[in-house]
Amino acid sequence: MDLLGALHDIWLTTGIVNLSLGQVVMIVLSMVLIYLGIGKEFEPLLLVPIGFGGILANVPLAGIAEVTALTVSAVNPETGEAVQHVIQAADGFIGQIYGFGIETGLFPLLIFIGVGALTDFGPLLANPKTALLGAAAQFGIFATVLGAMALSTYAGFDFTLSDAAAIGIIGGADGPTAIFLACQMAPHLLGAIAVAAYSYMALVPIIQPPIMNLLTSKTERTIVMKQLRPVSRFEKVVFPLAVVTITLLFLPTAAPLIGALMFGNLIRESGVTDRIAKAAQNELINVVTIFLGLSVGSKLAADLFLRVETLGIVVLGLGAFAIGTATGVLLAKLMNFFTKEPINPLIGAAGVSAVPMAARVVNRVGLTANPSNHLLMHAMGPNVAGVIGSAVAAGVLMAVIGVGL
Repeated sequence: MDLLGALHDIWLTTGIVNLSLGQVVMIVLSMVLIYLGIGKEFEPLLLVPIGFGGILANVPLAGIAEVTALTVSAVNPETGEAVQHVIQAADGFIGQIYGFGIETGLFPLLIFIGVGALTDFGPLLANPKTALLGAAAQFGIFATVLGAMALSTYAGFDFTLSDAAAIGIIGGADGPTAIFLACQMAPHLLGAIAVAAYSYMALVPIIQPPIMNLLTSKTERTIVMKQLRPVSRFEKVVFPLAVVTITLLFLPTAAPLIGALMFGNLIRESGVTDRIAKAAQNELINVVTIFLGLSVGSKLAADLFLRVETLGIVVLGLGAFAIGTATGVLLAKLMNFFTKEPINPLIGAAGVSAVPMAARVVNRVGLTANPSNHLLMHAMGPNVAGVIGSAVAAGVLMAVIGVGL
């Protein structure tokens, strides 16, 4: 009888007994993300860790990704009154990684240092007016904020203004910025926002070409742009310092993201810090990507993800991405009325900051229209401007909406 009781107790601790339908659904979804990363090579460096983190988050009883809310009592030294604070205590090993790197906003900033070290702003400096295209593509962010509030008002969704801001940033197609802002303004939506952001980044080659073809004529797609001028080392060194100074003066809330990006770029372009530049480009960004992916995946737990709000986030994210692509193309068409040198409007689609995938898509669509028309370097201008633009948009949202938080 004791043996049967022991076997019964062991049976009650198995996943077969404790696995819920929601956890099964999320494990299957996590497998799909891994398949997209490995089988289709869609953002594999992130979708594979996120998918695997999602599997671990839905293992019953293990508590691998659990974060427990604890209420701590303290005394206000000014009033002498007892106050209570709710703090997050990590239980599982992924929960500890999440608390260290995601809740603090550290991992996205470290990723931005690596991105800065990998980014050449030369095409933007050679043709500064393309910065306008990077700015125009951020229109999708603010349009989606309004869309999220409309869903909350008229469709029964429960999105606050902070939630809407975090959802809207998906339109920038910038994963680290989306994660950073979600952690600051809507941490309970992090899993859905991160998955939507990286999924749409991975689907750039599928989503963007139909929009680009719809908004441009065959003649416009065949426009050949003048070769970019060489950019001096002095310009490249001064650029990150100038951007940080402008951010410091006009938008301090964007300083963490912009500062990390520009520091990475400065050590790349200075010419005297090759060792740390290479470390940022390789070891740093690779290690942080592993932890970032697993941590984001930990938010794919069934009780956090399987909500009607998730569907709203996915739809709004797609709308934000499509609007950002369209506004970049339309502004490029408009600029042709005022510039001496013709602009191929396709490069406006690269204003979303999916670097360098969006620029490659622009180049591919351009070559389809004109096999001798290479737009890659021209598209890199608005592409890298979009990285700055999405960080600026996040800073604006934190400054305007986050005031009352």
